[in-house]
Amino acid sequence: MSNILIPRSHTETPLGLYIHVPFCATRCGYCDFNTYTAGELGTAASTDQWLTALDGELAMAARQLAPVRPVSTIFVGGGTPSLLGAEGLGEVLTSVRRYFDIAPGAEITTESNPESTSPGFFEGIAGSGFTRVSLGMQSAASHVLKVLDRTHTPGRAVAAALEARAAGIEHVNLDLIYGTPGERDEDLRASLDAVLAAGVDHVSAYALIVEDGTALARKVRRGELPAPDDDVLASRYEMIDSTLTAAGMQWYEVSNWASTGVPDALCRHNLGYWNSADWWGAGPGAHSHVAGVRWWNHKHPARYAAAVGAGELPVAGTEELTTDDQHTERVMLTLRRSTGLPWDELDATEQRRARQTIADGLTELVGQSLVLSNRGRLLADGVVRNLLAG
Repeated sequence: MSNILIPRSHTETPLGLYIHVPFCATRCGYCDFNTYTAGELGTAASTDQWLTALDGELAMAARQLAPVRPVSTIFVGGGTPSLLGAEGLGEVLTSVRRYFDIAPGAEITTESNPESTSPGFFEGIAGSGFTRVSLGMQSAASHVLKVLDRTHTPGRAVAAALEARAAGIEHVNLDLIYGTPGERDEDLRASLDAVLAAGVDHVSAYALIVEDGTALARKVRRGELPAPDDDVLASRYEMIDSTLTAAGMQWYEVSNWASTGVPDALCRHNLGYWNSADWWGAGPGAHSHVAGVRWWNHKHPARYAAAVGAGELPVAGTEELTTDDQHTERVMLTLRRSTGLPWDELDATEQRRARQTIADGLTELVGQSLVLSNRGRLLADGVVRNLLAG
């Protein structure tokens, strides 16, 4: 698909770049992301081919978006971006700067696996311009990491976070996964203690989801592992929230907490997603959104690179969001935030349903916004469904 119809967006709408690195050293049993190990790819694709194709896509993106706005956030995700090393990640930013202006004070994030980082790695990416690192910790318990097929050793994530701060990375996030089969309350407490010892200013915590087609799903289906228990997941979430709140962190989205009093501790790139801003997703399988039009790239790195090499945008499909689609997404994403959903964005029928969620103790009216209660956060998806469909 050589060209897509992108309507002109307001120049004041923030523009973000998401860059997908599809490479992983090993495949984690719970992961259904668009990632590939070296054994899975064989000779079909390499990091050098990916970097060349990425540069080509960014060049086409700049032409497609012309006149180009300064980029306010960049997020390099995966996969395992740290497998590129500091030099490879520096090349990514070099390509971005070749075609885009980066706004002063831009947030520039990379995800990293603790095992593929070092003090030298963090010094290198800080020198390239990265301001934020998100580290996949998942758990501090070795038996939990084993169930998840994670390769890093307990303690390495905390050490990596400290190394990142020492190298001058301004903001560091640690990712947790809770509700893994075999995880005990004391395991989660140890993980939270480790997070707080790391001194990070942001924490993301996600309930384990058993995704179809993963190794974890096959183990659950065969009865080798139990499925996550909803009551346990709720209890674990409450433990996370109370512990982080007591330590001076505040939830700003159902699965995300940031230190209070720390400027820019919130992930601005994710806020762009939740606020329906514009972003271009570059790389295999990456999704983009500009002014109500969404599109996504070919997933396999070889097909992605071939399309770019032929001078075509590597787009696999597009979707123009209707007014109803945009409203549905607005409700879904905004209600999950601590700032809530403006009451006047709900129609009369939705306001009637919202009053019932207030009566049920799932939401509260704070000023002129509908905000999830503590109990409502545990049932956020259901609250959204009730608002939209009754």
